[in-house]
Amino acid sequence: MTTAAAPVVARVPGSKSITNRALLLAAAASGASRLYEPLVSEDTIAFRTALAGLGYRIVSGPGDAWWEVTGKGHGPVGGGRVWCADAGTAARFLPPFAATGSGDFLFDGSDQLRARPLQPLADALTRLGVSVWTDPCGGLPLRVAAAGAWGGELFVEGGLSSQYLSGLLMAAPLLRSPLTVRFRDLVSRPYVDMTIALMREFGAKIVERPDGPVEIAADGYCATGLRVEPDASAASYLFAAAAVTGRSVTVPGLGTDSIQGDVRFTDVLARAGAHVEVGEEGTTVTGAPDGRLRGGFEVDMGDISDTFMTFAAIAPLADAPVTVHGIGHARLKESDRIAAVAQNLAGCGVPTEVGRDWITVHPAARPHGARIACHRDHRIAMAFSVLGLRVPGITLDDPRCVAKTFPGFRAELGRLFLEQPAPTRV
Repeated sequence: MTTAAAPVVARVPGSKSITNRALLLAAAASGASRLYEPLVSEDTIAFRTALAGLGYRIVSGPGDAWWEVTGKGHGPVGGGRVWCADAGTAARFLPPFAATGSGDFLFDGSDQLRARPLQPLADALTRLGVSVWTDPCGGLPLRVAAAGAWGGELFVEGGLSSQYLSGLLMAAPLLRSPLTVRFRDLVSRPYVDMTIALMREFGAKIVERPDGPVEIAADGYCATGLRVEPDASAASYLFAAAAVTGRSVTVPGLGTDSIQGDVRFTDVLARAGAHVEVGEEGTTVTGAPDGRLRGGFEVDMGDISDTFMTFAAIAPLADAPVTVHGIGHARLKESDRIAAVAQNLAGCGVPTEVGRDWITVHPAARPHGARIACHRDHRIAMAFSVLGLRVPGITLDDPRCVAKTFPGFRAELGRLFLEQPAPTRV
């Protein structure tokens, strides 16, 4: 490998988390809101299609440069069947939104999404006076018999997913009275902070108390214009690739003012020996000239768990073991991500140790190629594609699954790192 030259500029699509939150908030607002540079991927198309099916008008600008959503200032009316596909945000955000409207709504999704828990959300909606039924296992299909909902006091357990809390918070301005939400054991807190920041962009009145409660006025939303940041989770793969190839990569639009917690992934890379520069206009990561990583540390990635796989997949290239902890909730995502990472690393000849909420990855003198079991999980596929830049022979059993959040991933990884094209199906 060669010494890093001038940084190359990565093309990272818009944030999925911001796009889907903004779609809902725009539908809830009064008037037309325009979202600039939205992510166009399977998850966001599923969310957009679901909103359109609920009666909200959404039009696209040339080349999907913007989406314009005409909101109604209230929840959906009339009921209907809502298909969430694989999108966890649709299954967690849309039922509370529907509960503020009227009608009988049935939410369903793929087998993969049906396996993900929804009972904490259903329990919270019940406490707000909403009639809700789940599958006997506590997941989809989920039925909401909506007739508006009251606010009041609500306690939410946050140990499984922050998306339950985000969905309830976004519905709060449409309730019949103000809502005070208390929570504990919250995982992925930065995603809740993102939700609150976006709600304020759309005019919500929110008070965050020092002792924890969040108070939301039942005053609705106002239409606005919003530019969607590049996706920090997607950027993690390109930053990691820079770290292990000795290259230098810049992601513009992802700087000090970002509302995405996953920008902190670069802090982990810095601990592993990469050089990181974060400015107002963007972030640059430069790997050591030989692409070597420094290990011998533990890191809590609970707040940025969507990026733990990115780091774990390249950790065999470090000079000492690394332990990632605080990630137990990652077992309830598109796959059991701790188990999937350990399984695939073992296939590459990399020793690991795992616990309920942690994984230790040991260095491997000669990791070898293997067929990666993606489990239909886009993040597993992209994380191990980065390892494939250094380990010949890595292939993916489902390369198409990256379309869930980053349809152009393989092309972009190949453009930036030409010596080793991204793995594909064998």
